[in-house]
Amino acid sequence: MHKAYFMNLHIKNETSTLKAVVLGQPGSIGKIPDPEHTYDAKSLESVLNGIYPTEESIYKEMSGFEKVLLKYGVQVFRPWTLENCNQVFARDVAFVIDDKIINSNIIPDREDEKEAYEVIYDQIAYNKIFNLPERAHVEGGDVVLYNDFVFVGLYTGSDYADLKTARTNLYAFNFLKEIFPEKTMIPIELVKNDLNSRLGVLHLDCAFMPVARDKALIYKDGFKFVKDYKLIIDIFGKENIFEITQEEMYQMNTNVFSISPDVVVSESNFTRLNNYMKQQWGLTVEQIPYAEISKMGGLFRCSTLPLVRAND
Repeated sequence: MHKAYFMNLHIKNETSTLKAVVLGQPGSIGKIPDPEHTYDAKSLESVLNGIYPTEESIYKEMSGFEKVLLKYGVQVFRPWTLENCNQVFARDVAFVIDDKIINSNIIPDREDEKEAYEVIYDQIAYNKIFNLPERAHVEGGDVVLYNDFVFVGLYTGSDYADLKTARTNLYAFNFLKEIFPEKTMIPIELVKNDLNSRLGVLHLDCAFMPVARDKALIYKDGFKFVKDYKLIIDIFGKENIFEITQEEMYQMNTNVFSISPDVVVSESNFTRLNNYMKQQWGLTVEQIPYAEISKMGGLFRCSTLPLVRAND
C-alpha cells in the first residue's frame, strides 16, 4: 500500500544545504559503446583512445561520492539498476526548480533510463511532476539556479537537429518560462562541437557554476555571445568569479557539486581551483577521485539530481 506522505521538493539554488538527492547508478552499464553510439565529444574521444572507464572504476568513484554525501547527513536515493544501461548521470533525467520536478525530454537513446526513477516519483505528489511536450528538449545540465534567476543553456542554430551535443532548445526555454513566471529566466547560447570537447560544451554546467553563497566558476569561451558572459559577471561581481582555462574546462572543473554554502565536492586533480576555493573563499573542499567518470563527459553535478535543499 502506498503511503500518503509525499516529499516536499525544494530547490532554489545550487548551494544551500542539501537534504535529499538522487545519485546515479554505477551498476550494469553495458559494453563500451561504438563511436557512432556515443552522445558527446568526451565519450567519443575516450572510446577512440581506448580509455573508456570500466564498471569497476565507475562503481569505486561513485561509492566515494556517496560516502561524502552520507557523511554530511544527506538522504541519498538511487534509481533501480537497469540491465546494460548507463545510468550514471542522473542530472539529465529530471531537475527540480522550487517545489516542482521537470521530467526531461532526454535524447531518445536514453529514454529507457526514466523507468528506473519510479522509486523516486512514487514519493512525489502528482501535481508537482511536470512532463514537457515532445518538442521541448531540455536536460538538467543546462539548467542552473541562482535564487530568482534561472540560467538555461541553449542552442538555437539551424543545425540543432544534426548536433548530438545540442540538448536544450528555445521551445523548452519558453515552456519553462510559463511554468515559472515569477523567475527571471536567462537564456545562454552555448558553443557546441560534437567532435572536439575542447572546442564546445555539452551543458551549461560545463561552463558556469555558482558556489558558496555568491561566487561562481565560469569558462568564457563556452558562451556564444560575450554579452551573456558579461551578464553573469554583472550579477555576481568580477571579484566573486573564478575564471576557468580551456584545459580546466576540458577536465570539467566547473562541474563541482555543493553540499552546502560552505562545502563543495571537487575532483582531487583540480589543484588550482581547489586551492583557490579553500584559500580565497574559505570553503571546505571535499576532494575525491572522479577522473574515470569524467571520461564519459560528466562529473559530480551531472551525477546528481537534488530534491531538497534547506533555506540557508
